Amino acid sequence: MEQLIVICRPGFETEAGRELTDAAADFGVYGYFEPAGNQGFIAFHCPGPVPADVLLARLPIDRLVFVRDWFMVLAEVSLPASDRVGAVIDALRSVDATLPACARVEIRLPENNSDPDLGNFARKWVSPLSRGLRGAGLLEPDPKAESPARLELLLTGFDRAIAGVSLAGNRARYVSGIPRLRLSASAPSRSALKLEEAWKVFLSPDQELDYLGGGEQAVDLGAAPGGWTWQLVRQGMMVTAVDNGPMNAELMASGHVEHVEADGYQWRPRRGVDWMVCDIVDHPRRTSEMVVHWLTTRLCRYTVFNLKLPMKKRYDEWLVCRDILEEGLAQTEMNFLLRARHLYHDREEITCFIERVG
Repeated sequence: MEQLIVICRPGFETEAGRELTDAAADFGVYGYFEPAGNQGFIAFHCPGPVPADVLLARLPIDRLVFVRDWFMVLAEVSLPASDRVGAVIDALRSVDATLPACARVEIRLPENNSDPDLGNFARKWVSPLSRGLRGAGLLEPDPKAESPARLELLLTGFDRAIAGVSLAGNRARYVSGIPRLRLSASAPSRSALKLEEAWKVFLSPDQELDYLGGGEQAVDLGAAPGGWTWQLVRQGMMVTAVDNGPMNAELMASGHVEHVEADGYQWRPRRGVDWMVCDIVDHPRRTSEMVVHWLTTRLCRYTVFNLKLPMKKRYDEWLVCRDILEEGLAQTEMNFLLRARHLYHDREEITCFIERVG
């Protein structure tokens, strides 16, 4: 098995490909990707002695930033209108490999699919496809059974699909790395979804309960008009919102927010807080240096922040910022866990989460 399908944000195919090429090399795996424009996924080939399934098992997806999700390719399937289910069954039966046990199949669409008919077809097709695969012995009898893998079908059109498998322990928690979130009418801005998505991507359900408990102290740098502050208040936190701009009036009436009119890069609290969040999407290296200062001087224990990346050097700039963060945090005796991801609600920025551990 020599090929992976790598899911990313449309327009970031090159960044995802370069990142995976470098990460695979760290594990002794030679691979290359096919350049593709704005389709939201790439094919990554592993022609060397180490096959793609070994890379999928060895390289934790949590280490990747621009790669949102992935699966190993089993077959490319032509879908005749007369019997699409049969075509998938035949293609999987012809695979010259032992397939891992799968309890269910997931039908994916490219993120930038603009054909509502294809989306409607995918939703209606999953049921007869599942029944056919189960009847052919290609899916476990119980769709709710725990299984080491899941069948994947990337539907690129009515007449073509890419079939594969993803591993239960090393894939995105949400299909294609996209949690389905709904913006509340009371949220001051759409940026509120970014912080909610960050928590769902970076924290396990148990950590969400533990890390986001009520009564904690938080600081929101670059807060106006208050999208991230609103999320913190929803968790029961007392928030210092730092921004020279005006805050949402209804949010300020909650009694949970103190507005400090100051430069978010310069302001510091008198004592440490639990959370510092920062949505100042400018100067990524300056933001990285500021975050290092907050963490190493114990001004916060947890932080979520954005790094806005320059258009033509997005991956390279992330590598520079990653070095600033890792080298800066390594200067102390404290231990930190850094994770970063190009979230669904991000655009030209990526979102990072760091926690002080131990």
